[in-house]
Amino acid sequence: MAGTYEWPRGASGADSVALETWLGQHGWEVDPTVFMAGARGPAVQVRRMGTDWEDGEAGLLILPGEIVAYDGDRIRIASRPVETADAVSQARRRTCGRPPQHG
Repeated sequence: MAGTYEWPRGASGADSVALETWLGQHGWEVDPTVFMAGARGPAVQVRRMGTDWEDGEAGLLILPGEIVAYDGDRIRIASRPVETADAVSQARRRTCGRPPQHG
């Protein structure tokens, strides 16, 4: 079973429950001994269920705003799709509220 999970910036308690459920479905868990809070929200350290750090399993640190991918065996941080220059330009026009300038 493959899939992805996006750990949001400013994650809430409900987000933590959802992440733990998703991880559990894939045989992973949040390491209860590690807690990190930052300006953009909490980061979590995850590991395979039933392993200790001494077992050589490095685990994975998930920072706020990252997407975690499960490939059927391991989890990793997934890349976000690269925005095209046109999409970035359109987003800037929407946030500025000005029409595009053509020279």
